[in-house]
Amino acid sequence: MTRTRVIMRARNDYREEFGELIGRMVPGSQTGPLIAEVDLDNFLVALGELDWSDAEGVQWETALATLVTSVLDDADTAEQRLAGAAPETKIDTATAEVVVPLLGTEWTGDLTSFQRRDLAALLGMNHGANFSVPGAGKTRVALAVFAAMRQKGDAERLLVICPKSAYETWQYEAGVCFAQPLRTTILAGTVNSTAELLVVNYERLARSRAALSAWLQARPSMIILDEAHRMKLGSSGAYGAACLALGPLANRRLILTGTPAPNGAQDLESLLSFVWPGRGKQVVSNAVAGGNLAYASSVLRPMFTRTTKAELGLPPVSTKIRYVDLPKLHREIYEVLKGNPSARSGDLDALGKTMLRMLMAATSPALLAEGTTRHEPLAYQVPPIEASPGDSLNTLLKNLPQHELSPKYEEAVKIVAQNAADQRKTLVWSTFVRSITTLERLLEPFQPAVVHGGTADREEQIQRFREDPDCWVLISNPATLGEGISLHHDCHDALYVDRDFTAGRFLQSLDRIHRLGLAPDTETRVTVLAARNTVDEVVARRLEEKLEFMGSILDDSAVRQLGDLQEEDTLTAGGMDAIDIRALLAHLSESK
Repeated sequence: MTRTRVIMRARNDYREEFGELIGRMVPGSQTGPLIAEVDLDNFLVALGELDWSDAEGVQWETALATLVTSVLDDADTAEQRLAGAAPETKIDTATAEVVVPLLGTEWTGDLTSFQRRDLAALLGMNHGANFSVPGAGKTRVALAVFAAMRQKGDAERLLVICPKSAYETWQYEAGVCFAQPLRTTILAGTVNSTAELLVVNYERLARSRAALSAWLQARPSMIILDEAHRMKLGSSGAYGAACLALGPLANRRLILTGTPAPNGAQDLESLLSFVWPGRGKQVVSNAVAGGNLAYASSVLRPMFTRTTKAELGLPPVSTKIRYVDLPKLHREIYEVLKGNPSARSGDLDALGKTMLRMLMAATSPALLAEGTTRHEPLAYQVPPIEASPGDSLNTLLKNLPQHELSPKYEEAVKIVAQNAADQRKTLVWSTFVRSITTLERLLEPFQPAVVHGGTADREEQIQRFREDPDCWVLISNPATLGEGISLHHDCHDALYVDRDFTAGRFLQSLDRIHRLGLAPDTETRVTVLAARNTVDEVVARRLEEKLEFMGSILDDSAVRQLGDLQEEDTLTAGGMDAIDIRALLAHLSESK
């Protein structure tokens, strides 16, 4: 077996039988009369066709035999759980207590009842998946699985693949959960051969794959993918290809993510293919084939463990969508970008119709016009000036901030101002950096903290938002701050100026302010802005469909509800009116 392929060979006297076998298993994989190379996943899917006349004469490579046995054993366990012959994943607390002695005397970490339940379910299989929500303690449960493996002598070292934002959590937990803290190394160059816990980010995988492969094979090892949805593209993505190559080299594979199927069944297939090559993809495909998500959930449930927000006792979150109407010039430019002609002269075809451009245009078409710098904020004119009837659309696009204020920005200022008056801080999300810098200028009276990919003082900005009583708003994008940070002690209001089609990113960003540790009476509010009759409505519909699928698969009604946003009546929103907005902008322009 290579990292991702199985090589099959036969003696010359079995030439005809060998050809028939390969024809049944994976047609087209035979590279010579007596040799075939089969993708590992395809080999395991077709394992039932492996019928050989001289069964005793078949020689298996040890690593492949171990892999196949563990996958088949877990398949049997899952089927027994479905049939009721083995414990369900919902193990009661008394049963879960039994797992604690399995961790050995070196384990010192406290485990909640939900963590013990999840641990018991994971230890009941050779490999596993923990899809618990953020804040449920997936890191600690994963380390407990490693402790049990180490106690049995099945694993001496642990490789964790995670985002950089998770480094601190793994280092902290590895220090407090063991009487003798694990020797932990963050991979930055050469692989440390003495490390018990080796942590690497997804971006380094491709160039470090050979060294990591050698490290995994040198001693009995376990591998964990944290925020495993990062490899949802499977073998067609750089992260997925590297993970799939490393997975079979470890004695135990475990994935952690609260958003396992952000775009549908294919994401889940990729994740479970890492855990159970061949079997994972096949089970998901068969489960969802009939379109009955309740059935699919029941079939897949034995293959993962999940602690929900309801089980953690989190107070509910209020999620609303506030629709705005595009003003006249915004609408005209948007329709032309969409492909509907206008009576005005000008040509905007060069801008194209890509999804990102349409999302920008739904907020303000002016974001598409070139500035003096790449992320130059839009400069709004107060009071606005009337556009000339003879202006071309190209001219209007460039000068739009002189004529009209984006209704989304207007609503953002209203909401932040009202929240600040109520002594509530606001986390404002926008996909585009130029939109972030524009909001930074518009929200200047509230002394905003700003974090995006180019922010040099990220930690200082976050600390100021948390601690400065005059800083009422943090502006960021989900791609930068959507994972690995907790703001729920400081902020209970989130505002989405725009969203893209990535359901996982929406859920992850929302969890920054709604997670374990909230007081029971905390009111968490999420508002999404959307422009009527634009791509925003398409995004809202598709996210609802994706969250409905994932919530159904996970049997978690809270996920489904997050997609079903209630429309908010802007007349009851309170706060600033149009005159207030103009007065604020006039004040800002005077200070420049």
